Amino acid sequence: MSGTITVGLDGTDHAAVAADWAAQEAERRGSALRLVHAWVWRPTDVAYVGDRAAEERWVRDMLDEARSRVAGRHPALDVTTELIVDDPVPTLLAEAAHADTLVLGSRGYGTLTGYLLGSVSMKVLRHAAGPVVMVGKPHSAAPREAQEVVVGVEPGQIGDAVLEFAFSAAAERGATLRAVHAWSVPTALAWSPGSLYRVDEANGLEQINREALTETLKPWRDTYPQVEVVEHCEIGSASEVLLSNSVRAGLVVVGRRSHDAGLRRLGPVTHAVLHHATAPVAVVPHDCPPG
Repeated sequence: MSGTITVGLDGTDHAAVAADWAAQEAERRGSALRLVHAWVWRPTDVAYVGDRAAEERWVRDMLDEARSRVAGRHPALDVTTELIVDDPVPTLLAEAAHADTLVLGSRGYGTLTGYLLGSVSMKVLRHAAGPVVMVGKPHSAAPREAQEVVVGVEPGQIGDAVLEFAFSAAAERGATLRAVHAWSVPTALAWSPGSLYRVDEANGLEQINREALTETLKPWRDTYPQVEVVEHCEIGSASEVLLSNSVRAGLVVVGRRSHDAGLRRLGPVTHAVLHHATAPVAVVPHDCPPG
């Protein structure tokens, strides 16, 4: 990967963590780093004594401080900033359409704090044309870049862009890629013991799912022979299986389906991983053009 990684900043601590992560990622990829903030002056929104010029100075100072901090830690990195006068959602969607990756800060993880992604982030995640990475505060002392890249795989339903992003990320890190597929017994078979027996005689449902996972990964293993791949196939809830295999991940990659041009949504697995994974989560549209 190369090109540009863009970070949406809002002056919060979790956005600063996202900028730090994005700077490391940009340095690893050989990409430029772009720091942006969307701002519209609305004097009636908040009851405080101030003016447009003062608020604009604060925003520009925030961007300058972020750039100085990142440049100080990564002196060879090409870092630019821009203050965009517009609402956050359209601004970030436009950035996502032009950047290789858009990076946003997540406010927290866990049963309660995991639901604090924010309405702006959720709207961007649902509609972004390209990959969006949500970054929260790190929970492990081990360096994330040395850990596995984990990708959720649904054979026959995953887009090439998702697997390309995951394999490329693993190659850049020199990390193992863990490809996770969760399967369940089809309802029709569960109510038909005779049918289930015949399937089991033909190596069983587990073997069928393992072979489907292997077949899905084969062209990408051929493209990235340097990446060590662990194939994990397990019966159970897709979100639970993926999360249990992501405890020590450095990055989790999930897909987002687009059902039609007017309806874009986060699936239940992607939604669960965003709320509960302790590693940065990359959400890649299935219909995103690879490369």
